[in-house]
Amino acid sequence: MRLVMTVRHLISIGGPRMGGSRIHDPGAAQAQESAGPDRFALSLLRHGLIRPEQPGSAAARQPAPGGSGFLPHGTLAEDDLLAAAGDHFGAPFVDPVSPPPEAAAIDRLGTGFCQRHGILPLRRAGAVTVVATSRPETFATLRPVIEAQIGPVLMALAPAARIAQALALVRGPQIAHAAETRVATDLSCRTWGGIGLKLTVAAIFAALMGLVANFPVTIGLVLLVMVLGAMVLSTLMKLVCGIATLRRPAPPQPDPVAGPLPRVSVLVALYRESDIAPRLVRRLSRLDYPRDLLEVVLAVEEEDHLTRNALEGAGLPAWMRIVVVPPGRVKTKPRALNVALDHCHGAIIGVYDAEDAPDPDQIRRVVTHFRQSDSGLACVQGVLDYYNPATNWIARMFTIEYAAWFRLILPGVARLGLMVPLGGTTLFFRRDVLDDIGAWDSHNVTEDADLGIRLARAGYRTELLSTVTREEANCRPVPWVKQRSRWIKGHMMTWIVHMRQPLRLWREVGTRAFLGFQVMFLGAAVQTLLAPLLWSFWIIAFGFSHPLAEALPEGVAWAMLAAFLLSAVVDFTLGWLALKQAGHRISKFWVFTLHLYQPLATFAGAKALWELITRPFYWDKTSHGIFDNIEAAGTGRKKPAKG
Repeated sequence: MRLVMTVRHLISIGGPRMGGSRIHDPGAAQAQESAGPDRFALSLLRHGLIRPEQPGSAAARQPAPGGSGFLPHGTLAEDDLLAAAGDHFGAPFVDPVSPPPEAAAIDRLGTGFCQRHGILPLRRAGAVTVVATSRPETFATLRPVIEAQIGPVLMALAPAARIAQALALVRGPQIAHAAETRVATDLSCRTWGGIGLKLTVAAIFAALMGLVANFPVTIGLVLLVMVLGAMVLSTLMKLVCGIATLRRPAPPQPDPVAGPLPRVSVLVALYRESDIAPRLVRRLSRLDYPRDLLEVVLAVEEEDHLTRNALEGAGLPAWMRIVVVPPGRVKTKPRALNVALDHCHGAIIGVYDAEDAPDPDQIRRVVTHFRQSDSGLACVQGVLDYYNPATNWIARMFTIEYAAWFRLILPGVARLGLMVPLGGTTLFFRRDVLDDIGAWDSHNVTEDADLGIRLARAGYRTELLSTVTREEANCRPVPWVKQRSRWIKGHMMTWIVHMRQPLRLWREVGTRAFLGFQVMFLGAAVQTLLAPLLWSFWIIAFGFSHPLAEALPEGVAWAMLAAFLLSAVVDFTLGWLALKQAGHRISKFWVFTLHLYQPLATFAGAKALWELITRPFYWDKTSHGIFDNIEAAGTGRKKPAKG
């Protein structure tokens, strides 16, 4: 009798009743629930919501995270699914937001557990606790785990968005804190900054200025040696990596391995992306992975109503959903990804950016690559390219730069056993590995590069896969400097964090990877910041004297010239070869203007250094969709581009 009264109470407080179902016999409802997913599949078949062959198909029979053998999500609209579940299980519909749930039961189960499984303990009603779920087909398997923590429960139904909203309402700060502190303190940059840092930097700067004032030539020579060394080592590393890639080209893509496919979750963090959101939906819809095994989670900040409204108006398919990110101490992409990760159900986690247009077969190729590798492979990085290289000169330079990095240098980095600084998109991870290492550092503004280093430190491997995602080249000078300054700042921060205990890092990754890390991160920062010192030697060509040139030993000036020529030849050659591989129709002769493009990075480096001290966690947002001039990007077709 008490259970019946509980159910009547639930119906009386519930929101809109999808399907109009009612419970009259809770015992029968529990029997229905425990009858298993096959009975539910038959119920869906009777409702005409699935095809006759679907319940027995290989795709439909994949184990769900909660243990269910049937996953209808991704192929059915949520309203239809829950209506059918209400009829089948005899479960009532509730509005979990009004009134809000009690926090005590949530805390006993754990907020992360509730997020991942789409459940929410609402309130105690007599001897039972009412638990809302958006995934009724898995509830029977979860019931023993839930009841071990909070006692007898009664299943109710609610949309996933309302469950997430109610959970954020009562535990939003806890969700934000968990997302911001997933990474161990000694491997996170969240403790960086403060008045102590500013005072230390001020003291160092004052001491350096004093040395420059008293010993200008000596200090100039020291800095010159540093930047020359960084340039030479960086050039040699690019050369060696390029040769390693060209000597061992990627093998042809093997045929897919027979057998059931894994569930894949793709994360996309969006912020102020109202214009590009509908295009993102169209492009990701070109992915040919089975919809019942694919979910796309769109992470949107709570305050970003424009983007949320645009997504809702874009007609999201059932396999795409929005996760609202509660406010916290920082507002960064990695924090949004950490929040979204707890809502995912895939064994493989992918990451795209808002403007991305991936190859349609990309996820199938990634799955095949994981299947044919050992358990040491934790991450697959795809190739990034641009679909607007002919927009202007900066777009051409950006395209050449990315082509050389992703098609020649980065594959060589991986093949030489060095630590791979990941790109921010077209990344695919094993879910268990992400959980093991704490996912993303919410305070690092190049969370991708940092994650690549932490994967290597944990003993995992990253490999490059020749599947392409096209995105928009940021080709306006001021936005370019802002974006590049964020990247440089994040790389500086990543080097600082992982060099807190250099001997430990050395032991964990080995000598070769340790030295490669110094060249890629410290060397790049030194070269970017001190490049004007090298440029100053151009005054000699105009007949002026240079105080440092006069102080150099005989023959060193010729060695400097040789280093400059080596750097130029390597950059031009790699750019030419990579552009040829990429198949772009812009003229390859643009590579000879690369050295006119590189000074932009020095302005970005100065901004990055200043922000590293004053605003270390500030995310300088890049606008997308400005030069988005293709809609066939995801199909591999290219529009003609004039060189």
